[in-house]
Amino acid sequence: MYKYHCLNPISQVGLDQLTEEYTPVNEAKEADAILVRSAVMHEMEFSKDLKAVARAGAGVNNIPLERCAEEGIVVFNTPGANANGVKELVLAGMLLASRDIIGGIGWVQENEEDGNIAKDAEKAKKAFAGCELEGKKLGVIGLGAIGVLVANAATHLGMDVYGYDPYVSVDSAWRLSRSIHHAKTVDELYSDCDYITIHVPALDSTKGMIDKHAISLMKDGVVILNFARNILVDEEAMVDALVSGHVKHYVTDFPTPTVTGVKGAIVIPHLGASTEEAEDNCAVMAAKQLKDYLENGNIKNSVNYPDCDMGIRGENTRLLLLHHNVPNMIGQFTTILAKDNMNIADLTNKSKGKYAYTMIDIDSPVPAGVVEELKAVGEVLRVRILA
Repeated sequence: MYKYHCLNPISQVGLDQLTEEYTPVNEAKEADAILVRSAVMHEMEFSKDLKAVARAGAGVNNIPLERCAEEGIVVFNTPGANANGVKELVLAGMLLASRDIIGGIGWVQENEEDGNIAKDAEKAKKAFAGCELEGKKLGVIGLGAIGVLVANAATHLGMDVYGYDPYVSVDSAWRLSRSIHHAKTVDELYSDCDYITIHVPALDSTKGMIDKHAISLMKDGVVILNFARNILVDEEAMVDALVSGHVKHYVTDFPTPTVTGVKGAIVIPHLGASTEEAEDNCAVMAAKQLKDYLENGNIKNSVNYPDCDMGIRGENTRLLLLHHNVPNMIGQFTTILAKDNMNIADLTNKSKGKYAYTMIDIDSPVPAGVVEELKAVGEVLRVRILA
């Protein structure tokens, strides 16, 4: 029986994935697994029973990843599960920036008591005129799950789409429309495009990438959209560009005191993944990943440990070892097992940065003494037995 705790409300569709072998508990300290959305976990103390944390969403800034890794706690997220919801809001953002829909709606609300509003609207509407998206150039920086969907959808709107991603995956490349142009450098994309949307993770190499220099390379009247992370954009440089008119609109899903209220800034209250469908998709994906790890030891979409899969556990005993990524770990494991005449049926090892994961199938029970020997190996962070 596995125990789980939800730090935030989690879609019932996701919780329904957890069968009768799973039971909810009121206290996180009693749980084998935690499901979370936005709750901040940095100050939490984790019990030795906690084996995994699943974030029903992509961002994991609310989770202490390094501390979890050091305690042998695998952290999952759900990349792509909310991609369609974000894609649709990006398209809405482009429409809001190309046509002064917000201004027009505001005018109607301000004149709601005008008995002659229909006629007066015909005179007033020229103040809210805009342009069409068809024929405009869109630059998409980052061709992951969301970027590919945005790029493909924009082609159906008649836009001329340019994509830039030096690390595009094979899967994303297969899903990308053939009509999308490949920008060899991000500077090429900056200089050519009327609309630029950014869809990259927040890394040291990407923080503030839309800065004063990048903006200076862009066309006058460019529209910049940011539905990825607010820290990807140097907001002070963006405000200066909006005030000068060099950037026509900055559409962002991240309200901050710096950009909120600035003329030309269209600020949305972080609604990208706020759809029923996205919440359901994230919850289902998170629950399935937890189940597969707890029951089979398989890791998929972890942010602090490597992906590793040995399929459904059969009749063999499965040893799961989470450890630092240093030489001779497998040699030490196999030596311990061989000393006790234990036969290895299957073995796999993967690494990710400082951390590694070893899965070993044994065709006999594993004595408690062997488990203790494995735990005593230097650099081992956690040992689990599935039998």
